[in-house]
Amino acid sequence: MEFNDSLSISMDDFSNNEEMEIPEVLPMMAVRDVVVFNYMIIPLFVGRPGSVEAVNEALNSNKLIMLVTQKDATKDNPQEADLYDIGMVCMVMRTLKMPDGRLKVLVQAMSKARITEYLKTEPSYEVSIEVIEETEVEEISVEVEAMMRTVREQTEKIMSLRGILSADLMMIINNIDDPGRLADLVGSNLRLKIVESQSILEEIDPTKRLMLVNKLLSKELEVSTVQAKIQNDAKEEMSKSQREYFLREQLHALQKELGDTDERTQEIEELEVKLKKTKMPKEVRKEAKKQLSRMDMMHPDSSEATIIRTYIDWILDVPWMKSTKDRLDLVEAKAVLDEDHYGLEKVKERILEYLAVRKLNESTKGPILCFVGPPGVGKTSLGQSIARAMGRKFHRISLGGMRDEAEIRGHRRTYIGAMPGRIVQGLKTVASNNPIFMMDEIDKIGSDYRGDPSSALLEVLDPEQNFEFSDHYLNLPLDLSKVMFITTANMTDTIPGPLLDRMEVIRLSGYTLEEKTVIARKYLLPRQQKENGLKASHIRMNDDTLQHIITHYTYEAGLRNLEREIGKVCRKIARKVAEGGKGPYSVSKNNIDTYLGPPKTIPESEVEKLQQPGLVTGLAWTEIGGEILQIEVNIMPGKGKLILTGQLGDVMKESAQAALTYCRSRSEELKVDEEYFEKIDIHVHVPAGAIPKDGPSAGITIATALYSAIVKQEVVVKLAMTGEVTLRGRVLPIGGLKEKALAALRADITKVIIPYHNKKDLAEIPKDIRDKMEFFPVKNMDEVVKIAFGKGSKPKAVTEKKK
Repeated sequence: MEFNDSLSISMDDFSNNEEMEIPEVLPMMAVRDVVVFNYMIIPLFVGRPGSVEAVNEALNSNKLIMLVTQKDATKDNPQEADLYDIGMVCMVMRTLKMPDGRLKVLVQAMSKARITEYLKTEPSYEVSIEVIEETEVEEISVEVEAMMRTVREQTEKIMSLRGILSADLMMIINNIDDPGRLADLVGSNLRLKIVESQSILEEIDPTKRLMLVNKLLSKELEVSTVQAKIQNDAKEEMSKSQREYFLREQLHALQKELGDTDERTQEIEELEVKLKKTKMPKEVRKEAKKQLSRMDMMHPDSSEATIIRTYIDWILDVPWMKSTKDRLDLVEAKAVLDEDHYGLEKVKERILEYLAVRKLNESTKGPILCFVGPPGVGKTSLGQSIARAMGRKFHRISLGGMRDEAEIRGHRRTYIGAMPGRIVQGLKTVASNNPIFMMDEIDKIGSDYRGDPSSALLEVLDPEQNFEFSDHYLNLPLDLSKVMFITTANMTDTIPGPLLDRMEVIRLSGYTLEEKTVIARKYLLPRQQKENGLKASHIRMNDDTLQHIITHYTYEAGLRNLEREIGKVCRKIARKVAEGGKGPYSVSKNNIDTYLGPPKTIPESEVEKLQQPGLVTGLAWTEIGGEILQIEVNIMPGKGKLILTGQLGDVMKESAQAALTYCRSRSEELKVDEEYFEKIDIHVHVPAGAIPKDGPSAGITIATALYSAIVKQEVVVKLAMTGEVTLRGRVLPIGGLKEKALAALRADITKVIIPYHNKKDLAEIPKDIRDKMEFFPVKNMDEVVKIAFGKGSKPKAVTEKKK
């Protein structure tokens, strides 16, 4: 059986007009979704066979039927346990048979009753009932009267909020003086749950029933108030939006009639014109048109429209097919490179080779170069010079400390504040698809939870892949094959292997004293004069003074500190000129300390070199260039211990052990007995003790120092050496030969012992340095000993001294 949702109305007249005796046995019908209260007249749709049979039985007797509510409304065949015990005895007033076989009945509630026994269940229910007499309220107290007023007021508010306020119903409610009847009438018209309505019905005491209704009314009033507020806010927002849309459409229509175009339409038209004029690949143009169509259909104030507008702007700003013309005149390009930088012949040669290939084959891909060298040798400024020589745009990106992969590939457009990566941003800045991209400090890239930028660079720095580089923001293939990428690093050890493999490494060593002097004269001094507002006539500084500054105030492979010291001199002279001095001011070795203070370093060539047994000079490589390494060995009575000091690393300690093993295997040549090494302690020390040292290249130096201390004989003057030693005395190759040779020359050392396999590396050393030095390639320690102590016939030196 089902029910309509019509509002039930109290009909007092029906209950008062006639008294009827109710029998103890009645047909029973289960109803769902509604609880029938006293004084209610309600229409019901009867469809279940058992319910139709119960109605027919009632019509055939006294028209009375027992109505009870079922606990679960979804059950079609409820059992005894599924029904409430207390219900309402009702009179069937009218019936109407529907075409589909259902009945529509109108019933009036007569009296509350309790089921005491189920007499029959098939084909319809028949039950024995007990009528529940209503308790009459003899006297209405002040509290009850106040509660009745509260119930009336709250009922009126709820019905007003729900939009079902009826003047007739409120008149009936206001005329009822009985608290029980008021509770039943209000409870029947509230939208309560079945359990709550049944609890009102089962309450016998009228005052308590009214209190329960009042409590439920307070809860319903609060819910209805919030619901009405939500609906009102939503309606106001919708009305506001519709009003704005209507007014905007009217404005568009008026502007169209007047021949005026609004800003939005004008903006779309301007973007369409830009799209037609901008050269770009077909798939890019297709995507741009698609996004522009989406933008045109959107509300201009929506956030999505702003995102699409920004995206279209980026597509228009990227130089998809816009290039600069290369300067392919090799003579002119060489002149520009020579004008900007002194020396660096290998780099200049490589650039000129690229231009030559480019001249013969225009479709050649840009090279990926990596300049590796100590700080201050001109790696970054060399990139600017290359761009000037080739006539290309230049853009620099600093990779030092970069940890976010999105810096390279960009962010996805779904993120708030998304933007393209540094590559796309750089192309937009230079407005060219074939610039020189300088990526500084590629050896100092980090990685964390945001990704690994060095892995993202694998695609960028590969000519075989970067012709369709995909930025996460653009999500379109971008051709980077015409870009010439130049990276810089101080060392290659920290660069991932796959990334290093993609780059052509060109090593830049430190400068010699003569090179620094020329660079200071041609570039640094004029630049500092200009930056400090001086004219060439204000200052006089000869090459001897510049060399004195280089040797006594700086100690570096590059030129940064040298330029700072020259700048300090220029600033002090600028102050004198600003105070009224006319100059010129001469700066010489005699008065340089008045400008720069006392010397900061003592040249290694001026350091007193002790000639003692057990003292040998070695050569080391560092990130900032080559260094000389003094190794001292002392022998004292003991029990065969080897003591190593000077903050030596594990590799260097192992080299010392190998050197000792070699010396012990040469006991006969050293002219010591077999128990000699068990009666002495050997102490190896490498100054300066505060600086950590490691590496295998000091192996032959330690072995020679041990040999010298044991035989108590000094090594020859102005000799240094480098090479790894094995247990059997073989000399293995090392790295950084050019830097080590420069360090030796700075210390006024002219003889250097090198591994035989490093003989090929001598070609990298400038000819003017080779002319001043002698290099002795050796294969084993026996040859080292002959050279170091001047014994017998020694290996021939590799030298290019002019005869």
